[in-house]
Amino acid sequence: MNIELIVFDIAGTTLMDNGEIAESFQKALHEFGYTVPVVKINPLMGYKKPEAILKILEEFEHDIELIDENYVNKIHQRFQSIMVEYYRNTKELKALPYAEEIFEYLHSKGIKIGLDTGFSKEITDVIIDRLEWLKNGKIDSYVCSDEVIMGRPHPYMINKIMNDLGVIDPNKVIKVGDTEVDVNEGFNAGCKYSIGITTGAFSEEELKKHLPSFIIHHLSELVPIIHDSLTNE
Repeated sequence: MNIELIVFDIAGTTLMDNGEIAESFQKALHEFGYTVPVVKINPLMGYKKPEAILKILEEFEHDIELIDENYVNKIHQRFQSIMVEYYRNTKELKALPYAEEIFEYLHSKGIKIGLDTGFSKEITDVIIDRLEWLKNGKIDSYVCSDEVIMGRPHPYMINKIMNDLGVIDPNKVIKVGDTEVDVNEGFNAGCKYSIGITTGAFSEEELKKHLPSFIIHHLSELVPIIHDSLTNE
């Protein structure tokens, strides 16, 4: 089989995001004295969250000596607590259109499904448990940015999913995500395709700059791509 695994991002790719993540970033940063516009936050959405916070501080904090690992972690812990509370209690936690149908379609073709994310495991566990995606067999594995040495755009989360699921050849893997670092993560992992999707943080024009293999506007557009990959073996 030409394709053995597809690795999807979570928020903005398979999980509905109506701006809550950026708002939570804003709230956490504001509590530490920073007023950061969403236009500065959205480009950092795919990053490991402490890295995103560091990038923001490097622009908005003039006292360089204040910026250290401990300070970043304090802001990140506040962000995590806001996000965990949100995902535990929101009635808006739902898959994006076609996500669960695509999971079913891929499994029917013998293709494994992994998820990776810039979120920590503390946040992601709440999401996956509430959606019951692992419990109900809709996905096969998920990896969070704090479970590997470095997050996106480095390939380590994809590498870990491949190892966990027994997939050897990255040319039999596809990555799908909604940000620059998702696209570059797929390329850095050597995936057959690294696909950008416009359901999250980046528009089509923003994704085009990073030369993804394909740009799709909803997950159902994966079907012909997968079909062509399987029939052109």
